[in-house]
Amino acid sequence: MAPGPAAAEGGAPSQRPEPATGGAARQRVDDDVRLARAALTRLTEPGDEVVGRWLRELGPVALRRALTGADAPPPGASDRRLAGCALRAARLDPAGDLAAMEALGGRFVCPEDAEWPSQLDDLEDARPVGLWVRGAASLRMWALRSVAVVGARACTDYGAHVATTLGAGLAERGWVVTSGAAYGVDGAVHRGALSANGATIAVLASGANVPYPRGHTELIDRVAEQGLVLAELPPGSHPTRSRFVLRNRVIAALTRGTVVVEAQYRSGSLVTARWAQRLGRCAMGVPGPVTSALSAGVHELLRGEALLVSDADEVVELVGSIGDLAPSRQGPVVGRDLLEAAAAQVLEALPARGTSDTRAVARDAGMSHDETLTRLYELLSLGFVQRSGERWELARPEQQGKSSRRGGS
Repeated sequence: MAPGPAAAEGGAPSQRPEPATGGAARQRVDDDVRLARAALTRLTEPGDEVVGRWLRELGPVALRRALTGADAPPPGASDRRLAGCALRAARLDPAGDLAAMEALGGRFVCPEDAEWPSQLDDLEDARPVGLWVRGAASLRMWALRSVAVVGARACTDYGAHVATTLGAGLAERGWVVTSGAAYGVDGAVHRGALSANGATIAVLASGANVPYPRGHTELIDRVAEQGLVLAELPPGSHPTRSRFVLRNRVIAALTRGTVVVEAQYRSGSLVTARWAQRLGRCAMGVPGPVTSALSAGVHELLRGEALLVSDADEVVELVGSIGDLAPSRQGPVVGRDLLEAAAAQVLEALPARGTSDTRAVARDAGMSHDETLTRLYELLSLGFVQRSGERWELARPEQQGKSSRRGGS
């Protein structure tokens, strides 16, 4: 694994943290732990493996105290780091940050929460301290069937067309489409998923309440309504060049595979794909004209261990096989009687035979369209339903057990 941004401060080799446990419902996390983790997202930068090691060794509450001068500094902490933390500590208000997210209908998800996607633990000490989340869907459930599609900001018409088609095609096949909400390929793939009435996740390099780029404010707000918007940085934070690069590791770890559509030789999209390879995920690339500089990075990726794909069916064929790592199972993941009331209500609204579109299910369940879509994707991840184009149906007995998931999630 590549060294973190503060690896020069030394210390013991990183060890994999213990994965979070819990069921599909959100479990109670100690208030002090949640406040401490929220504070650490403002005190430290994302992806810092030294901070990750301290967090593993000391725990969030003790580490917050150590970095703010309330206790002895963490072992090996430099004067420069402590001075920086002291400056940031002057404006710490984790309770205010939590309240700001709650006012937006959002939340702060910790590794101790049942909603935490355990595949993020593959990042080891570079794992996020926590995630600020906008959107009603369960992050853990949606991440079980997610694919990243990333690419050039200044993409060509060809790149935009391919990204839009992939986003729509993956959504129609019941997959959650994840990207970074940037101009170009990212925006196109989000729009493709939304246009297909599908699920999509935007991972930002800013605070979850700071749409970036500004020109995508409306798009990001729509993603928050129909899907999820995630950020490692606390509310009000603005992006920097390094934060964009570090954000890419979260996209790679959260998903089963990463598809790159157009990228130059030096591109953040290639960083995402290489993180995917490093983490044992599937890295894929869509080829382009050999005369296009925007395809040069993708072609270089394809000369390595990445796999060539040209449409959503080929992507699903590759990422679906990752579920073979998980133990085989029969039937849904949880019993029907363990479903949350809203999910059970949506399940009851589906016909016993045949298919129904989202609007009809919403009408029969007595819920909004977006809430119904959220619950349908949760039910899909749990193995109760399946999607075919724009329509939904109960999972057939021979299909139950084929709703694959990443091992340990």
